[in-house]
Amino acid sequence: MDAIVLVGGQGTRLRPLTVTTPKPMLPAAGVPFLTHLLCRLCDAGVDHVVLSTSYRPEVFTAHFGDGAALGLELDYVTEEVPLGTGGGIRNVVDRLRAGPDEPVVVTNGDVLTGLDLRELVAVHRGGGADVTLCLSRVQDPRAFGLVPTDSTGRVTAFLEKPQTSAEIVTDQINAGCYVFARSVIDRIPAGRPVSVERETFPGLLQGGATVLGHVDDGYWLDLGTPTAFVTGCRDLVLGRAPSSALPGPTGEALVLSGASVAAGAVLAGGTTVGAGAVVGSGARLDGTVLFDEAVVEGGAVVRRSVMGRGASVGAGTVLSGVVLGDGVSVGAGNELLDGVRVWPGAQIADGAVRFSPDR
Repeated sequence: MDAIVLVGGQGTRLRPLTVTTPKPMLPAAGVPFLTHLLCRLCDAGVDHVVLSTSYRPEVFTAHFGDGAALGLELDYVTEEVPLGTGGGIRNVVDRLRAGPDEPVVVTNGDVLTGLDLRELVAVHRGGGADVTLCLSRVQDPRAFGLVPTDSTGRVTAFLEKPQTSAEIVTDQINAGCYVFARSVIDRIPAGRPVSVERETFPGLLQGGATVLGHVDDGYWLDLGTPTAFVTGCRDLVLGRAPSSALPGPTGEALVLSGASVAAGAVLAGGTTVGAGAVVGSGARLDGTVLFDEAVVEGGAVVRRSVMGRGASVGAGTVLSGVVLGDGVSVGAGNELLDGVRVWPGAQIADGAVRFSPDR
């Protein structure tokens, strides 16, 4: 079975982490996030995956190669100009092997999910669908596309990012994973930008095609923001988000090979300590992600934050809800809070930043 994974975005909401690394390749619980998704596809019976790339495509090929290490065969297609979701899908059609009526799984490359892909494909086949969408239920759907369905599971409309209560007619959102009949992909216009959400799917409805929605109540999280990225990494380590790609046992922390954690340091809340990272005595890390070779000196406190590759914080420094890019150095006695982002290579001297206690 074929699958297409869309990994071409620049991940602007996750900067500065994505200044140096494409979003799907950011380390999530010890491995590039995309590894979790590829393993889930493999577990569901997919054996051939086409990655639709654009931003820094060489990073994907250098890491995954031909895919054999994951039990997959990988192909790569790079968009020379942005083509949108539908255009990106159409752009890889020459690499697909499925027959006209056979299913092709299509998924965004930035969603952490526990959805049952085998069940989604079974629903698609059983309903004779042209396209089947995986849907998730969320409490606040305003940032997503709503997808109402009728009693038989057929999609009745596509409503993009509603803002008023009158527009919110369902809590079902497009979860970014689909099953297409190969023939539908062939009919997407080639060589120009196409949005599946605004053009392809509404056009199929208008043409009388069978478009099904399958609600999956499993784990689902869009990893597009720093807060969501930290949450997803935490949930992987704590075992809340299922994955067969974890490089170690789940629990309060995941410490990768070659990392050094001093006696008296406390790791909690689903923290990841990357390979070659160092955590000093008396430091406390809670729900935090340290990329490889990051350093937290003794007595520092780091909560719900991400420290890029080779980033460091000095003794007694406090970070809470902060993102440090690769190679950032934060000296001793600083306090950074409330969504601060520091770009790669920046240096903050000892005691240079200190928020008041009431902030």
